[in-house]
Amino acid sequence: MIAFPPPAIVQPAPVPAIDLTGTPGQGAVLTGRAPAGTTALTLDGTPVRLAPDRAFVIAFDRDAGPAATLTATLADGRRITRTLAIATRTWRIERLPTLPRVSQPSAEFQRRRAPELAQIAAARTRSSDSGGWRQRFIWPATGRISGLFGSQRIYAGEPGAYHSGVDVARPTGTPVVAPADGVVILAAPAPFTLEGNLLMIDHGMGLNSAFLHLSRIDVKPGDRVRQGQPVGAIGATGRATGPHLHWGMKWNDARIDPLLLAGPMPEPERR
Repeated sequence: MIAFPPPAIVQPAPVPAIDLTGTPGQGAVLTGRAPAGTTALTLDGTPVRLAPDRAFVIAFDRDAGPAATLTATLADGRRITRTLAIATRTWRIERLPTLPRVSQPSAEFQRRRAPELAQIAAARTRSSDSGGWRQRFIWPATGRISGLFGSQRIYAGEPGAYHSGVDVARPTGTPVVAPADGVVILAAPAPFTLEGNLLMIDHGMGLNSAFLHLSRIDVKPGDRVRQGQPVGAIGATGRATGPHLHWGMKWNDARIDPLLLAGPMPEPERR
């Protein structure tokens, strides 16, 4: 009688994974790497850009819902999904029950505002090949944090717009540096009604920074800037009650918290 060896057990090929670095949360930014063979990546159905090494960045708006789904489509037709639980945050809310939300805007404001918003929107369509999004961001200015991302006022029961960035209070003329490598996509030729002297830098892959109320801008559209390079100075232009830097960030349409990228304000510079 001939004895045959037992049949070999074929192990299924491991399922590729979508790697992520960071914690999903409202206002947070994450980096990751798609599986080998990925031809497309989406976040809740919206395309996510992929670098040649399959690295990517994603972010979540201040008001993001409780969950999101990343889907990688492979060359062989398979789809790899990863469901993300998005941590909610408690925002600083100030209630002003006797004050109206806003006064009626002047005709001059209305005339100027539409072209300003058009310039901002056009700037955000300009995509660069900058790799700044891969870097560990630094603070563009150090000092006392006078305004937090996501804070909001409620006027007589009606919510106002939430604070879309982080404010750093320092004297007029204090240098502002690039928090990461990037390309200048907007350097306002004249102060805007709200933002004052506005500078915007694209860090690549849909991630960009905006610096408001500057006393001066030291770079021009198209300039490539390096992390730590001086790009302007703190001021009080536009709608500002005192000199400070407002640093706002967006990833595509999502407004994100710069503090989560730059980390705590360096202790020696706090005041």
